[in-house]
Amino acid sequence: MSEPVRGDALSDVFEQVEVQGLMTGGFAVRGPWVSSAAVSRPFKLVALVAGATTLTVDGPGGQEGPFELSPGDVVLLNHRTHLDARGRHPQQPPRELMPDTSFDSIALSAADLAIDDVLVGGWIQASPAGAALLRAALPGVVHVRAASPSASRLARLVTQLFEEASGGRLGSAFAIRQTGQLILLEVLRAYLEQERPPVGWLRLLADEQLAPALRLLHDEPGRTWQLVELARAAGMSRTTFAERFRAVAGTSPLAYLSRWRMLLAQHALRDPEVRVGSLAAELGYSSESAFSTAFKREVGEAPLHYRLRLREAMDG
Repeated sequence: MSEPVRGDALSDVFEQVEVQGLMTGGFAVRGPWVSSAAVSRPFKLVALVAGATTLTVDGPGGQEGPFELSPGDVVLLNHRTHLDARGRHPQQPPRELMPDTSFDSIALSAADLAIDDVLVGGWIQASPAGAALLRAALPGVVHVRAASPSASRLARLVTQLFEEASGGRLGSAFAIRQTGQLILLEVLRAYLEQERPPVGWLRLLADEQLAPALRLLHDEPGRTWQLVELARAAGMSRTTFAERFRAVAGTSPLAYLSRWRMLLAQHALRDPEVRVGSLAAELGYSSESAFSTAFKREVGEAPLHYRLRLREAMDG
C-alpha cells in the first residue's frame, strides 16, 4: 500500500481520493451576453479571468444567488443541476451563448482582458470515496472572492490557468490539470478561512488543537491507538479530547480511524498487486475476515467485489 503524503491531513486526503481538476470550457465575449446550461457533473468550477459576471444556480434545496463575480473569483458548485450566467451591459439586448461541447482552449488566445468578459470552467474529479467526502463537507455553492486576504494565491492561479489554456505551449494539458488541482486546494483553504464548515472531516482537518492527534492516526493507521495517547498528543484530558473530537468531527476518534483505514483500503485495492490479507494486517486488522467484514460494512461490498467492479469499470 502506498504511503500517504506526510505533513498534514488535507494532503493525506487529497492523495488518497485522487482529486483532479479538469478544464472543460471557457469563453471570451464582448458586450452583453447570457448563458444557461444544465450542470451534469457533481463538482463544477467556474473562474472569472476578466470582466464581470453574475451567476445564479439551481439544484436540491432551490435556487441560490445571484453571485457577483470579479476577476480572480472562483465558484465551486456542489451537486447543483443548473447554471445561469450573465455579463455586463444589462440594459442592452444580450447575446445568448451556448456551451461548446468541443471546446478548444486556444480560442481564448484572442481575448482582450481589458474589455472582454472571460470565464473558464471545469470539473473536479475524485474517487467515489472522495466524491462522497466532498459532497458531505461543502455547501451547494462555495464563492471565494479574489479580494479577500486568503485568496490572493487563488487569483494568481486563475490567471495561470488562463495563460496555460490560451498559450498553446508544450505540456499545457498537463499544466492545466495540475493548476486545476491547485485551484481546488486553494478554494478549500480559503473556504476554511472565510467560513465555518459544518461538523465533519473538513472542519476536523482545520482544527489546530486536534491536529497532533490526527497526525498520529494518519501516520500509523494500523496501530491500536488508545484514547489517552491521542489526548496526550493534543494536550488535553481524555474526556475533553473525546468531547472536542466528536463536536468537531461528528464521530469518535476510533470511528474516524476506522473510516480513514477504509479510505486507505479503497485506494490500495485499485492496485491489482496488493494482497487483501497483507492489506488487512497493515491496517491493523487481526484477520482478513475481520478486515472484509469492516470493509463491507463501510463500503457496502466485499474487498474482492470492490476490486473486480473497479477493474471492470476501467476496462469498459
